[in-house]
Amino acid sequence: MKFRNLAFQIHRYLGLAVGLIIMVVGFTGSLLVFQEEISHFLLELQFSKITPQQQQVSILSVIDNVKLAYPDPSLSFSFLQLPQKPNQPIHIELQSPHKPTLEVIVNPYTGKILGDRNSEYTIMSMIYKLHYSLLAGDIGMMIVGIAALLMLILSITGMILWPGWRKLIAGFKIKWNGHIKRKNFDIHKVVGAIAAVFLGIAGFTGFCWNFYSYSEPVIYAATFSAKPIEPKSQPILGKSTLALGEILQRADQALPEATTTYISFPTSPESVFRVGKRFAEEKEVWRSRVYLDQYTGKVLYVRSSRSLSVGDKVLDAFIPLHYGTFGGLATRILYIFVGLAPTVLFVTGFAMWRYRPKFLKSQDVSPVNLKT
Repeated sequence: MKFRNLAFQIHRYLGLAVGLIIMVVGFTGSLLVFQEEISHFLLELQFSKITPQQQQVSILSVIDNVKLAYPDPSLSFSFLQLPQKPNQPIHIELQSPHKPTLEVIVNPYTGKILGDRNSEYTIMSMIYKLHYSLLAGDIGMMIVGIAALLMLILSITGMILWPGWRKLIAGFKIKWNGHIKRKNFDIHKVVGAIAAVFLGIAGFTGFCWNFYSYSEPVIYAATFSAKPIEPKSQPILGKSTLALGEILQRADQALPEATTTYISFPTSPESVFRVGKRFAEEKEVWRSRVYLDQYTGKVLYVRSSRSLSVGDKVLDAFIPLHYGTFGGLATRILYIFVGLAPTVLFVTGFAMWRYRPKFLKSQDVSPVNLKT
């Protein structure tokens, strides 16, 4: 009973302390579950729909078209994302030292530039930043990371207090004809019981991401996996970056059975080309990639989803677990409601804290009885 009372106090005060933050993070997380679909819909509204055709233009011709359309020497290529569905465009990001990142939208079948926009201030980009940093930069990122860890603790303490451990039906029963404060308590316990495991997973993965420099080595050590060494280019005096065509050819040779999904361009003298790859059996576009020296084209590191270490597999599992994509459409829909659960839990939890003494007196029950 002392242990349950301790769990209750922790659960109550942590919920009051970080409830609003978790509520914002959860709500934005519900939107991000279908981020790709929402972004594509908004993109079509802003520019135009793409009619699929039989053949796409080459990457090199697209690069040449963009260079001609944006001759400003201060602009440099930083990222190129190829379409993974027939009606999607090519996204190209151009960076400038003193300007926001410019995103250029290109028709993959004609090579026509459909327009450009500031990629940092799109609706979904702002929702994403609100989700992981509250739009407050590094400080906000730390706050959200701590809140995510506390959400994991809230999930654990909530399950400890759940009355269903003693009688299963009591854990999922809502007395709709009972006192309004009783209904409030029942809604809190039922929603919490359904969402607790998923909220705990989201909290753990979110904490690890926001404190990645600390969590990554721990995960590799815990799984007895070697942490990959960060690939770096070796600057050569007087030599410029290798032609993109040669880079792509060498990347294809490194992973010959995979198709190219994106290209990350070097943005500093020691950075590398990173070419994303995707095998036929893969659902994700980010698991396999090739790192190449920007001056020589030497393959520095190959990350293949077919030969990952345990540590890499654990880290790769974070995205589907966090966004609910591991079970297809069904789990994605479930995660919408999981993201909304913190709002319900905070409102009902705050109501229980605010009216708790009056409720206990009117119902003639003890705190222990109410918790159990």
